[in-house]
Amino acid sequence: MSREDTSNLTIYAPTAKGNAELKAGSTQLSTTALKLLVMFDGRTVLAEVARRAAGVPAGEIRQTVETLLREKFVDIVKPGAASDGEFGSFFEVPVDAMPESVSAKFRDEADKGLRSLDQSGYYVSIAQQAAGKKEPANGSKYVVLMIEDNAPFVTALKMLLKLEGYEPRVAGSREEIVTALRATPSPDVILLDVNLADTNGFEILARIRQHPALRAIPVIMLTAQTSRKDVLHALAHGANGYITKPFEHEALTKSLKSVLGLTD
Repeated sequence: MSREDTSNLTIYAPTAKGNAELKAGSTQLSTTALKLLVMFDGRTVLAEVARRAAGVPAGEIRQTVETLLREKFVDIVKPGAASDGEFGSFFEVPVDAMPESVSAKFRDEADKGLRSLDQSGYYVSIAQQAAGKKEPANGSKYVVLMIEDNAPFVTALKMLLKLEGYEPRVAGSREEIVTALRATPSPDVILLDVNLADTNGFEILARIRQHPALRAIPVIMLTAQTSRKDVLHALAHGANGYITKPFEHEALTKSLKSVLGLTD
């Protein structure tokens, strides 16, 4: 392992194995390893992560990072991973299709999600809830990216998010989406509609989950599409939550707090 692997300016992101470990009911990882795994978001350099992990000695952090790398719980986000070139081809990279045979776990969760949507208008996957509080990427306010092209709805949602203390951003077209995802710091959470003028929300979700600099960002579907197939599609592709339109104020605030690891 090279010295640069644990440089203070290195950026790490959980691998599929790392995300699975966070969702597991039990783990063999140390408390420090779990804490770092939660904090590695594909955007924040190690020095800042170490600052936020107050009380953990620098040597322990470095040794833990080396273990997470060796055991393939995290990957290094290479310099330029979020470059214009990569984002420029964001909509050209093939995405994984949803398999015709979906696991019983997702089918059961889709049924549970539909019951929750019917009762409360929102559902947050238990497996996708934040394991710990996520700090704002910009150091102050949580940035919420709304991928939505209905102007009146956007206006109302922006006002609601601002009242709740969030910093809203908006993207409604393919070009705007690429620009918003390229911006730094990256959004802390994404609210994603399905029916967009020149693209599809499920396709965007799949692309986000395949992108090394974006895959750790929580995504909540915010859509009028509420069929079992739609909910199943979203959960199978890694959506953290699902909110139906029209929605109650409480449904949005509870969903955001859940995926960001915030408590009332």
